[in-house]
Amino acid sequence: MVADRRILVTGVTGSVAFPLAAALARDNDVWGMARYSDPASRQRVTDAGITAVVADIGAPGALDDVPGEFDYVLHLAYYRGGMADFDEAMRVNAEGTGALLTRFRRARAVLVMSSNIIYPPRDDPWYAPKEDDAIGGMIPFWSPTSSTAKVAEEAVARSYARTLELPVTVARLNTVYGPHDGLMPVTHMDNVVAGKPVAARWDPHPHAPIHVADMVAQLDPMLDAASVPATIVNWAGDDQVTIQQWAAWAAEWAGTTAQVVVNPVPGTTRSNLADVTKRRSITGPCTQRFEAAFREIFELRHGAPPGAAR
Repeated sequence: MVADRRILVTGVTGSVAFPLAAALARDNDVWGMARYSDPASRQRVTDAGITAVVADIGAPGALDDVPGEFDYVLHLAYYRGGMADFDEAMRVNAEGTGALLTRFRRARAVLVMSSNIIYPPRDDPWYAPKEDDAIGGMIPFWSPTSSTAKVAEEAVARSYARTLELPVTVARLNTVYGPHDGLMPVTHMDNVVAGKPVAARWDPHPHAPIHVADMVAQLDPMLDAASVPATIVNWAGDDQVTIQQWAAWAAEWAGTTAQVVVNPVPGTTRSNLADVTKRRSITGPCTQRFEAAFREIFELRHGAPPGAAR
């Protein structure tokens, strides 16, 4: 685990960035950059022992007033938008990434968080894309700018790694879960317990979810893997599990029935899998197995009903 370092985390108020930054803050001097449009989010960051930095990463000169240098930069800030927002998405995600890497070019390493959404749709729901597979080509209805913006962000990060001779890891993140609000598998769990439906685009709809605890444990080797040219790696878990499976487990433990509503959307990915061979060579295996860890989260949030199968 990284310790005794000065670390900048962008997009720190996000559902993935915040638990990572909070874990790092136990043994490091962590600064969290965000717009902080919600004052409560800034208080939450401060309460976690993180120094709040107010900045719009895509605005010209926004980083000029960020004091000092950092040993490591974790870049998770990200703008999602609709069909009318592609220019703004380029400004924040592409131009902002270039400005960030330029400003902190003396860092030991930078981790740029990309996404599994960068891969195009395939007919086989069980195909797990590799890092050198085709990318781009999808405009998802739920976030039209996402795939295009991530391709642009990766291109900028790779280019600036070479130009600045700055070690970079580009991590293509998969589905994340943990005992935190805002993470999809846990949101689905809560919906099942509350008797609400769970939506899926396909049946089956497999994912390769990674636990926040594994992400924290793997940060050190992921940063060590940063290189020039940039290291590109899928950041996904070792287990393959479908939305239908995790909804059924939550229903079984709650003593209810899962309502999974499947609404096929042509032109979208039939899964969120990723080949983790390269990641395992960097980090070793995950310590959290999905079903057992998901059950622990269930008990933490909803208790263990008598007679529920374990």
